[in-house]
Amino acid sequence: MLKYEVIPVTPFAQNCSLIWCDETRQAALIDPGGEAPRLLAAIQAKGLVLTKILLTHGHLDHVGAAAELREQTGIAITGPHQEDAFWLDMLPQQSQMFGFAHTPAFSPDSWLVEGDKVQLGNCELAVYFCPGHTPGHVILLSQSERLAWVGDVLFAGGIGRTDFPRGDHATLIRSITETLLPLGDDIVFIPGHGPSSTFGHERISNPYLTQPVW
Repeated sequence: MLKYEVIPVTPFAQNCSLIWCDETRQAALIDPGGEAPRLLAAIQAKGLVLTKILLTHGHLDHVGAAAELREQTGIAITGPHQEDAFWLDMLPQQSQMFGFAHTPAFSPDSWLVEGDKVQLGNCELAVYFCPGHTPGHVILLSQSERLAWVGDVLFAGGIGRTDFPRGDHATLIRSITETLLPLGDDIVFIPGHGPSSTFGHERISNPYLTQPVW
């Protein structure tokens, strides 16, 4: 069984998720945006073994602690899609722009593409390509648990910003309506910021989806 805990990090209260296979105790961090010591302490407190660092996209508040965690633990960084490489290259500029401590550029050990499967102990996450907020955004779905980690694609009552470089509103709406929502109304999603919701609730209540602005 896949379990998770949301650990908000950075001044932007980004929802880093600690996920783990309850049978093997293997764990992953999804979007470790900062506060590496706190994240490592949470892993230790639960008696877990970190085996993966997973990134949905390249924005600073989602990746800021990834390189530090890799250096301290030797665990590989996986994701996002290669189209977000320029965001990772721009981490020094991002950190300066948003008043964060200097964050050096880095490259992941492997990129993610549509159709990839991520194995975590006895649990599996499916990868879906969902550009729009950034050009290389991916989401991660546990089909067995009906849980999805969607980064900044979709929020409870909102959607991701598209005014950053290479963001595109129409592409984001298509990613949501053609990739996310067809996965099932019952799926609970953990967004990059704010509370969780379900795809079904957002389909009928999210103003960006019920009255989309193209």
